[in-house]
Amino acid sequence: MASDDIFILGINMTKFGKHPDLDSVDLGAMAVKAALADGGVTMADMGILAAGNLLGNPGFGQQLQKQVGQTGIPVYNVSNACATGATALRTAIMAIKAGECDMGLAVGVEKLSGAGLLGGGGRKKSDDDTWTPDGRVGAVASVDGRIGTMNMPGVFAQVGMEYAHKYGGADAELFARISVKNHGHSTLNPLAAYTKEMSLEQVMGDMMIAYPNTRPMCSANCDGGAAAVVVSGEKLATLSDEQQRRAVKVRASVLTSDPWQEGCQVLPDVNTLTRQAANQAYETAGVGPEDLDLVELHDCFATAELVHYDNLMLCDEGGAVDFFESGKPFRDGERPVNVSGGLQSKGHPISATGIANVWEICHHVRGEAGDRQIEGAKVGLAHVIGLGSACGVHILEGQAA
Repeated sequence: MASDDIFILGINMTKFGKHPDLDSVDLGAMAVKAALADGGVTMADMGILAAGNLLGNPGFGQQLQKQVGQTGIPVYNVSNACATGATALRTAIMAIKAGECDMGLAVGVEKLSGAGLLGGGGRKKSDDDTWTPDGRVGAVASVDGRIGTMNMPGVFAQVGMEYAHKYGGADAELFARISVKNHGHSTLNPLAAYTKEMSLEQVMGDMMIAYPNTRPMCSANCDGGAAAVVVSGEKLATLSDEQQRRAVKVRASVLTSDPWQEGCQVLPDVNTLTRQAANQAYETAGVGPEDLDLVELHDCFATAELVHYDNLMLCDEGGAVDFFESGKPFRDGERPVNVSGGLQSKGHPISATGIANVWEICHHVRGEAGDRQIEGAKVGLAHVIGLGSACGVHILEGQAA
């Protein structure tokens, strides 16, 4: 029997940062055990495990089982760029919705500290002035350094500058101020990789990575894991009053990829699939952007945060600059964004991020966020995007709502 109502019963994340003495399985086991304890359940209660580990062993989920408990349940090893964690969560949700089980586990883990620049490909360009089409992309053209770049800092720098050119009002200082906001938010998050407040001068004066993004405006490569236990509404009704009180309803779980566009055959379009995911999520959840009490969005770069204000419809089309200037996305604003510190401060262990963003929302709608608690938070949205491209959006509601 399929279940329409899905809840997050337990969820947790490790501290993000450098963990030289722990491997991916260690971090995953820490996150899983903490999420199970948070939900008051055990591995014996799980009917599915969806495990994301983008850069590790393809059998990561089975390796993780050896640490947390092998019970014969199906294991899905998930890989979907920066949306890997959100995809793992959606995999567990879909299994419950299909009636295959009434409780499942999703986990995302990455070891990234010291990984250096991601997405560059690590290949030397030919010294020959004449380019010869080669391989699958030869049908269109080599893009890197010719008509754009597939290097992530470059892609998102272009995205931000394109938005600034199209709508006006955004310059290097405004993008830097977004980063200042998130670094300020991080000081209240003990699980963030960096909890250091930074001034505008410090952000703008740091090493330039891809204009206008300096180093503090870029997501921090680090180690970390996050895990979530999901349960059907029918099963939740049989659990304790405390478990039911702390359960967070999944109002919407959406995953999109790029629709066909001539341009996205060559260069990624981070805007269209996010806007489509947001539209689907709002429709499914029966809420609008105006109903959100907080948002955790994929600020892999400061430029990305600005454009996603627009893509998630937190503002009118073209109104992202005015939205930021209004103070609404600050912790004490009308619609706080990235109160965790965002990827620029909390860190971005790729496969863990999608679940970690959901954890932040759950923390607030449960009323358990401590010093950074958004008062009265009832409904929140978690968003991630991975180039390739994939976008995950989850809308979550606390039981007090």
